[in-house]
Amino acid sequence: MFVDLPGYWPGDPKPEPPKRRLSPRGERLLLALLGFNMILLVVAPVGGATLIHWLIAVLAR
Repeated sequence: MFVDLPGYWPGDPKPEPPKRRLSPRGERLLLALLGFNMILLVVAPVGGATLIHWLIAVLAR
């Protein structure tokens, strides 16, 4: 016996949603944050070493 059920066969494939894009303002912000992080990669170890040397000097008194 055959029962015709609605939705038994898959329908047409749904189109893919459009890919999300950054706005120009978002792109500038992302580039600024990346540049800031690159600068911190150089500056932070120097600053950290300075603070460690200061702490050692203070505790060594």
